[in-house]
Amino acid sequence: MKNVLITGANGQLGRELQLQFSGHDNFKIFATDVSELDITDKLAVASFVECNNIDFIINCAAYTAVDAAEDNGELCRKLNVDAVANLAEIAAEYSSKLLHISTDYVFDGYAYKPYNEDDTVNPLSVYGRTKSDGEIVIKQLAPNSIIIRTAWLYSPHGKNFVKTMLSLGTTRSELNVVYDQVGTPTSATDLAHTILLILSSGKWEPGIYHFSNEGVVSWYDFTKAIHRIAGIGTCHVRPVLTAEYPTKAHRPCYSVLDKSKIKRVYNIDIPYWEDSLIKCINRIKE
Repeated sequence: MKNVLITGANGQLGRELQLQFSGHDNFKIFATDVSELDITDKLAVASFVECNNIDFIINCAAYTAVDAAEDNGELCRKLNVDAVANLAEIAAEYSSKLLHISTDYVFDGYAYKPYNEDDTVNPLSVYGRTKSDGEIVIKQLAPNSIIIRTAWLYSPHGKNFVKTMLSLGTTRSELNVVYDQVGTPTSATDLAHTILLILSSGKWEPGIYHFSNEGVVSWYDFTKAIHRIAGIGTCHVRPVLTAEYPTKAHRPCYSVLDKSKIKRVYNIDIPYWEDSLIKCINRIKE
């Protein structure tokens, strides 16, 4: 049996990972959030990993409030860089394998084709810079790690775009949603399942991978699909330009990720984004 530490276990991906791993006798899960394990405390991390003989660390913990990060850079860096350095150092010291979740925000969004893992990063926000720096410290301190960049994550849990649009669709008569930012939504369920497949495969290939669902969509079209699938027809969704909806943090206008590598290395099939969205909305309704 392999012992698996999940950090950020109360978040979207952390909760889906717990569901995916439940019932698998090959793994014993240690699901932690800040109240159980403060990953900014290096000694606490070392003690936890040593005492529980951790084989795998899945780091889902991060500062993800993209706009708030512009005013809280120190805290964002503490969680997205310093804490990640702690995990990487401890993983290397105790021969644990680290799987870390990163983001499409490491790119500037000026591409014209899907980003692959070797494309040059150029983050344009505090959040993006700290996540990029987190990747760098992992490669320096624990080169045997796997980093998975993802984008537009959603699930039935917590706060996310899908749940927000479902709520606003039933409480407002009109919504403005940007149509000049395109990417691919990611079901946390599908990402969690892929992580389980990687850990179960017996094949650990270190490096950076990209994962999102298949297909391409704008935030506007994503919202229209959410409302259509949920049967919401009373809210008029109006497409607007990013310039009409300013935010503190710069968001990539194009953040489609090329998943060829992860599909090839781990022989996985990735669902189309709308198929996974339907499953998520059905779960929310239940």
